[in-house]
Amino acid sequence: MLHIKNGTLVTGTGLEYASLWIRDGRIEQIGGELPETEAIDASGMLVFPGFIDAHTHLQMDTGATRTADSFETGTAAALSGGTTAIIDFATQERDKTLREAYETWSGRATGHCSCDWGLHMAVTGWNSGTRRDLESMARTGVTSLKAYMAYDSLRISDSDLRSLMEAGRELGLIVGVHCELGDEVNRRVRGLLSQGYTQPRYHPLSRPAEVEALAVRRALQLAREAGAPLWVVHLSTGSGLEEIRAARKAGQRVLVETCPQYLTLNDDVYGRDGFEGAKFVCSPPLRGEEDRQALLGALSSGEIDIISTDHCSFNFAGGKDLGRDDFSRIPNGLPGIEHRPMLVWTACGLKPENMVKVLSENPARVFGLYPRKGALLPGSDADLVIWDPAGARVITANDQVQNVDYTPWEGFMASGSPRQVLLGGELCAVNGRVIRSGRGRYLPRLAVW
Repeated sequence: MLHIKNGTLVTGTGLEYASLWIRDGRIEQIGGELPETEAIDASGMLVFPGFIDAHTHLQMDTGATRTADSFETGTAAALSGGTTAIIDFATQERDKTLREAYETWSGRATGHCSCDWGLHMAVTGWNSGTRRDLESMARTGVTSLKAYMAYDSLRISDSDLRSLMEAGRELGLIVGVHCELGDEVNRRVRGLLSQGYTQPRYHPLSRPAEVEALAVRRALQLAREAGAPLWVVHLSTGSGLEEIRAARKAGQRVLVETCPQYLTLNDDVYGRDGFEGAKFVCSPPLRGEEDRQALLGALSSGEIDIISTDHCSFNFAGGKDLGRDDFSRIPNGLPGIEHRPMLVWTACGLKPENMVKVLSENPARVFGLYPRKGALLPGSDADLVIWDPAGARVITANDQVQNVDYTPWEGFMASGSPRQVLLGGELCAVNGRVIRSGRGRYLPRLAVW
């Protein structure tokens, strides 16, 4: 019996100074006394349920390049930072089935993950066969879907998106939407390039705040027509937030996700000397300080449900530099899977009981994993983060686990860090280094919507 002693347990309802007992990979008991065979002294530490990153893109091939992080390296990086479960996106090819996408991504992940893993399904080709496949996906434990309103190779029409939402409602699945108006983005990109504006600083001008906000409005309208909930992925703007506030006030169910980059960085980075701004190219792009403050305010007031990374790591050399002469060719995405908990702890001003909600409890609840994950309860998986609130650490590319040649937070001083990370009751990472790898399991999820 493993005994976690002298620590302060953190849940969404508050803090409790109590012992925690673990048997056979699960939490056996909170408090009291049991015979111990092993103990971890958590004096002065906070004990969180393992963090969940519900939005990652590992081992992804864009055709022109591929992400720097495989499932092996990405999940090791996640674990080192305190994330004990991820949910990645399996992406359907337009002329193939959802089952084929599932098999491809499952094959990439199985046996290679250092934290537990599940899959969302990104739908790019909507037809009667895809509709039938959704039932099979639900039985397999894939209970959340994604659709794109941008990217020509990925997006579906508004009518197909409405139909997908209707099907999701019937099956208890939630649909997440990448909210940018694709036609408007394409028009702006063409206009900027035709004037010779090719540098990274023009990336945010090609997809300004209104391109997201108007897409959020449209997605909300389609969800209302379908009678379905909506998951707005990686919200980046205050104007998009206002659309969501109005919808919620009218009674609409909306799950809101944002990312550390939109809470800690702003669009000043695109003006850095030379080609350095390319390191920050993602979609939606980083926004102005007013948007960042709006999101921080919404986070403090509980209007943002989850913080995920949208981890999509392309090396600067041999990846981002593909767009040296054309900003639209810079691979979109930022790395962050390793550093999310430290960034949120340091920069977002949340109490521990609120941090655990957006990083652990809420993702587990909305994606069909609670109370197996996201909870410190008898019977829950013994995925634990023993957090040192005074564990100062400088984030630097030279000292990271994720397999990418830069970090957007180079030189950031984190004021807290994970001291020990347990997966299924086993000590797997210590002080940011993985000591046991490859122990991640597939997570079939329940339909909860």
